[in-house]
This record gives sequence, C-alpha cells and structure tokens, in this order.
Amino acid sequence: MDESIWDAVRAARGWLDAANGAGDAELTEEAGEAAGAWIGVLGQNPRKGVTHTRDDVAAELADAAFTALVAIESLGGDARAALLACAAKVGSRQR
Repeated sequence: MDESIWDAVRAARGWLDAANGAGDAELTEEAGEAAGAWIGVLGQNPRKGVTHTRDDVAAELADAAFTALVAIESLGGDARAALLACAAKVGSRQR
C-alpha cells in the first residue's frame, strides 16, 4: 500500500482523538452506511426502491475499511501490522 494511506490513517486518528476523544461509534456508523448502500442497490426498501449504485457501496466499504484502520491505531495497535497479519492469515487458507 502507498505510504500516504498510513500517513492519512495516523493523521485521522490524531484529528479524531483531539476533536472528540477516543470513541467506538465511528466504525459502527461506517459499517451501517455500507449496509444501507447495499440495501439501496438491491432495492430492498419498498418505499425507496433502488437508491444506490455498486460504486456507492464500494465508496462506503472504503470508508469502513479506512475507519477500521484508524480504530486499530486508536486502540494502540499498529494498523499496518494488523492488516498484513490478516492478509497472511487469509492467504494461508488458500494454499
């Protein structure tokens, strides 16, 4: 991954911690927005119909992924190491 991603993760963590302390709600909110966008792609809400595109879902999932990396850092972890460990674990399942 590009180093700018990790710089942005650390900067976002610093900004969020300074603005509203270390909280747990941000990750849940982003996951909910991704789920809402997927519901909008499928048109599952009969009052609204199809309201989102797959690109909208991808953008919301990217928000959730980025927020998860920031959350790892906020917990005192190393987001890069956690992501690499996860990728290695998933990769080992495919062998």
